[in-house]
Amino acid sequence: MLVASFLGLFAGLALLVVLTMRGVNIIISAVLCAMLVAVCSGLPLNDAMLDSYMAGFTGFFTTWFPAILLGAIFGQLMDDSGAAKAIARQSSRWFGEKRAIMAVVGASAILTYGGVSVFVVGFSVYPIAFELFKHANLPHRFIPGAMVFGSISFTMTSPGSPEVQNLIPTEHFGTTAVAGGVIGVICALTILVLGAWAIRRCVRRAVHAGETFDPPAAARQLHEQGDGAPVPTWAALLPLLVLVGGFNLLSLALGMRPVEALLVAMGASLLLGFVLFHRHLHERARTLGTGADNALVATANTCAVVGFGAVAALTPAFKEIVAVLTDLPGLEYAGLAMAVTVIAGITGSASGGLGIALPILAPIYQGMGLDNGAMHRISALASGGLDSLPHNGYVVTTIRAICKETHQRAYPTVFIASVLVPSVVLVMAVVLYTLV
Repeated sequence: MLVASFLGLFAGLALLVVLTMRGVNIIISAVLCAMLVAVCSGLPLNDAMLDSYMAGFTGFFTTWFPAILLGAIFGQLMDDSGAAKAIARQSSRWFGEKRAIMAVVGASAILTYGGVSVFVVGFSVYPIAFELFKHANLPHRFIPGAMVFGSISFTMTSPGSPEVQNLIPTEHFGTTAVAGGVIGVICALTILVLGAWAIRRCVRRAVHAGETFDPPAAARQLHEQGDGAPVPTWAALLPLLVLVGGFNLLSLALGMRPVEALLVAMGASLLLGFVLFHRHLHERARTLGTGADNALVATANTCAVVGFGAVAALTPAFKEIVAVLTDLPGLEYAGLAMAVTVIAGITGSASGGLGIALPILAPIYQGMGLDNGAMHRISALASGGLDSLPHNGYVVTTIRAICKETHQRAYPTVFIASVLVPSVVLVMAVVLYTLV
């Protein structure tokens, strides 16, 4: 049975990746692959799908749909009103068209490090990225890579990040969000430098090969509205500033829970946006409706993958993998890194992987007398590697739901920036923490 469980687990994961790359609907793919994993492991299909799968699915929906809904509407508002175009034009004047890539990375990073959910970041930044890449005549297929890199590679795993991937370890190691010391900062900067260099190199090669700004028809159609009356730069930036500043004020200064603070800040930004841009919004109902449709697609995509991970975590093969990785003599930090990496890869979620792994792993490694700060930073870094495989909910949402791209066109850059580079830096972190 254990052999069959291993075969089913890896076959289900491989099939999920292949189907996702080929453009098969992620919800259908995740359900079919979860059923394959359950059957091969001898799990009761009814319990696995109706209890475990749906618990994972609905759990994510319940927690994050309100924030994602407001974020999607906010992003649509920024696009429809002309605010995204205003910010893009001003960014081009400030940084030059040749720096469009880093402008997108920087915008995503600032919002993420400001505490904004990555899903909200995706919907908010894409309209700006579309205009920046259009003005610079850079291939549209690199926008998902720039957005994903800026929002989940170094920002969510670096010291001080308010993202949940950096906060979950604090609960299990008794640390703070800045745990990991100088080594953690060095690792974050290394990811930033290597990833930025890799993306720019990919874009330069494509441009030299003759590629230009060529968005899919669905993406082009969404951005064909006329410019209308120009939006002042200060008015375009104000809702974003209220969003980041309001979130941090409410959650850090006033002690409001992060999700509640995000909802209040998003609501305030949304209302402010409607007030500022009312002259430019001729179809408010369309803005609300399109944002709601985008939010449903984005949330369902991620829920499907979280459900697959919930079923995978029940299998004997999954439990055996955890047992083996936690029993590597002399390689304690490496064992922790590999365990979190593998679990995050199987579940297709950094936060989901940490939520499953650390309750099991933290007591084991703390019993070995390892440094809590080092374990915190290694765990956070490890969650941000294989989690970004093609079936990752945020990756699917960014590529398909937000940017209207395909995995074949957009994912290679995402892989380099958010899987390959963070994995290399994770090895560096393990070596440095072991030597210190």
